[in-house]
Amino acid sequence: MRLLFYILLLVSNALSAFGQDMRSRVVKEGLFIPWEIIYAPDSHIWFTQKDGYVCTLDPVSGHLDTIYHEPQVAIRGEGGMLGMALHPTFDNEPYVYIAYNYETSGTYQLKVVRYLFSANTLTDSRVILDNVDASSIHNGCRLLVVNDKLFITTGDAANTGLSQNVNSLNGKVLRINLDGTIPSDNPIEGSPVWSWGHRNAQGLYYHNGLLYSSEHGPDKEDEFNIIQKGRNYGWPDVEGFCDLPDEITFCNENDVIEPLYAWTPTLAVSAIAYYDYPMFPQFNGAVLMTTLKGSQLLQLNLNGTGDSVLRAVTIPGLDYGRLRAIAVAPDGRIFVSTSNSNASGAGTREDKIIELYDSTSVSILSTVKEENQLTIYPNPTIDGNLYFHFEADNLKDKALRQYTIYNVAGQVQVEGVLEQSHVNVSSLFPGIYIVRITQGLEQAQHKWFVKQQ
Repeated sequence: MRLLFYILLLVSNALSAFGQDMRSRVVKEGLFIPWEIIYAPDSHIWFTQKDGYVCTLDPVSGHLDTIYHEPQVAIRGEGGMLGMALHPTFDNEPYVYIAYNYETSGTYQLKVVRYLFSANTLTDSRVILDNVDASSIHNGCRLLVVNDKLFITTGDAANTGLSQNVNSLNGKVLRINLDGTIPSDNPIEGSPVWSWGHRNAQGLYYHNGLLYSSEHGPDKEDEFNIIQKGRNYGWPDVEGFCDLPDEITFCNENDVIEPLYAWTPTLAVSAIAYYDYPMFPQFNGAVLMTTLKGSQLLQLNLNGTGDSVLRAVTIPGLDYGRLRAIAVAPDGRIFVSTSNSNASGAGTREDKIIELYDSTSVSILSTVKEENQLTIYPNPTIDGNLYFHFEADNLKDKALRQYTIYNVAGQVQVEGVLEQSHVNVSSLFPGIYIVRITQGLEQAQHKWFVKQQ
């Protein structure tokens, strides 16, 4: 068993407080534009880097494994390895879907490939979508699995005429089966096109029957949309809302759907995620959105039916530069990645994956969900005792329950038999600690807590 598997490898100055009960820490740095990040079923963060690397990251220890490098990836400006998605039943069908740009006979293209995850690497690659025009700008390309369908956003590849051409795959939201075939209920028979009139959508998320997207505008009107089957979103004839005479005419003639919200000046809106977790109740029912040019994390508060934005506010204090991707863990921790490296890959690898968390939450980093699930409180603890509560506790022999408290360097600070429901921690210096409970031969449970003055 790896003793430090659940040790937080951070120092106190890496932890900054901002907002109510929210803190941030850098999980990993020295990365090159993590374009997609996913909190996977193995409790690790899976992510792509724009130069073709696929990695997994232990979000607690910061240990990184490079599981694959795709040699065909070609970087041109914004192009490279982009979106990724996992099969919805990944534990049983460990397929990984990845979009990337490549060159063929001097032509720059985009394709989506399905891989099999086996023996800690990706094998058995199979192209499931190809021949999408690409460019140094406007390539999309966010992937999202909804039930048994894969949605793909594509950009106009700097050719605005493609977005209104339903025979082109560019400037679209596409929908295909997980094996690459075309669903019979798509709006255009034999075509993967689901919606059109898009410029460069880089965010995609599904919740409660609604498919949301974020999309880059030119110099105005970044958009937040609900994507509907067979509908036109206006680009390039419409920028954002239908509010100019020519736009109104085009919208009426082409049944254009207007965005739920738009930003002028543009923020270069990127990835989105719906939040509905107990850790940050102030975000519940909102969409969280990363921005590149804006270097902000936005909170979009929705109405009860999710089809209107009541307000858009900036979550303060997150000062890490351009924010690219976002993922949320089952316990409510939020992870974001930056996009500060030179897009060509030259120079220093300046990007990070950052965790946002509530230091007072008792649900953080629980490694097992079982009858004897552990809760510790108060957290932070000011002085005196740290209390332990086990749900449906039926352990008769208390001597089997051992506890160990580690500091962030992995050094044992306090250990012993948990004979009572609490441990005195007054001797600990202020800081961050891990408590590890072992119940005989049962799986260990871990929690971390903050010791204040």
